[in-house]
Amino acid sequence: MSPFDLVSDEIEQREQTGYEVGSAVAALAKTDPDDEPRLEQIYAELITAPRSGAWDYEEPEDLDDILESLAPAGEHPVPDGRVDDKVLGGWLGRIAGCNLGKPVEWGPHWTSSHIRRYLEQAGAYPLRDYFPLLDPMPAEYELRENWPETTRGNVDGGSRDDDVDYPILGLHLLETHGSDITPAVVGEAWLQLFPYRQIYTAERAAYLNLLHGVPAELAATVRNPYREWIGALIRGDVFGWVNPGRPRAAMALAYQDASLSHTANGIYGELWSAALIAEAFTASTVAEAFEASLAHVPPRSRLAEALHDVNGMRRKGLSWDEALVGIQERYAHYSWVHTIPNAALIAAGLLWGENDYAATVGLTVMGGWDTDSNGATAGSVAGVVLGAAALPGRFVTPLRDHTRSALFGFDHSRISDLAERTSALARAGITSGARTA
Repeated sequence: MSPFDLVSDEIEQREQTGYEVGSAVAALAKTDPDDEPRLEQIYAELITAPRSGAWDYEEPEDLDDILESLAPAGEHPVPDGRVDDKVLGGWLGRIAGCNLGKPVEWGPHWTSSHIRRYLEQAGAYPLRDYFPLLDPMPAEYELRENWPETTRGNVDGGSRDDDVDYPILGLHLLETHGSDITPAVVGEAWLQLFPYRQIYTAERAAYLNLLHGVPAELAATVRNPYREWIGALIRGDVFGWVNPGRPRAAMALAYQDASLSHTANGIYGELWSAALIAEAFTASTVAEAFEASLAHVPPRSRLAEALHDVNGMRRKGLSWDEALVGIQERYAHYSWVHTIPNAALIAAGLLWGENDYAATVGLTVMGGWDTDSNGATAGSVAGVVLGAAALPGRFVTPLRDHTRSALFGFDHSRISDLAERTSALARAGITSGARTA
């Protein structure tokens, strides 16, 4: 969040969205990284620069405009008897998938090729279980600091992660406020319950804006070059879990959460994940859930382009390895924690996972980039489609029905309790007014 980072990252964001950045690039190259007044001047000029020319995409930001860009969609009733197992499957699938990706969540180091070499040396390629430890660990590999609690034989519950904190917080908000959640309500909960250093990129920018008195409805757009990164996508699951078979209702709730910190494709990422989960309750396969989710993404957006691109690769009969190369060639110019490239990897995991939980999360994580977030989302979708009873014991049993959390008052939550509370909301429907947990 330094002025130098702000300018550097805003240049990247602006360039990716069709704006003129040449003068800012030249000015930054001549500026001392510690010259804050000059950096602030460059930033002020940058955010008023015009688009370079015609823009090939239509990326609405208001919820009504987003929904208007989509074809009408109906609801699909889900029998109450199926809800509990599927919601629990979503929670377990998400937490296990997150744990799976955590030891290698460092895109610049843990590229897909680096992950593959490691797994081949460990005799664990393709990945179908938690990461094994090499002993001794070769110098060219450096697992993240969480490895003592996220690698094979060491998992003892869900490791703390924002990919798990957000659905817990979302459940709390829905129980407390029902359908009356707004960006201001979400922001207040962040300030009360989320430690500042456990919140990142776009969320940290929005958090700082709230602390400085920026209204919640503007927090996503002020000094926030991360507004299309993956942070909102990882927050959408809970809105799908409580709206089984109701994708547009899930999207309406997810928008209130996403718009606090994100814009355009950042928002679409969360709306897509919420709708994807809602569709998973009535899909017969994981791939079917993904196919249905395409109807809920603004059709002329860059996110829709990427998702349809991956779907096209599958229909053409490409192998997962061939699709991975295509995804990297087309989308690696984005940050490794941007919504679009990671959504493409999630899509590949869902399509090539062949309705198998271990293969779905394994392929998704082996793709690299934001491995824990991607594994969590793919795991949630597969968990809902398959149900908790069908998930592999090697992933679920080590969780021991509990997860850590950085949220004040929510550490050591029981997964079964989170699922039961979520199912209660799903069966009752989300309505206005406060609910009691």
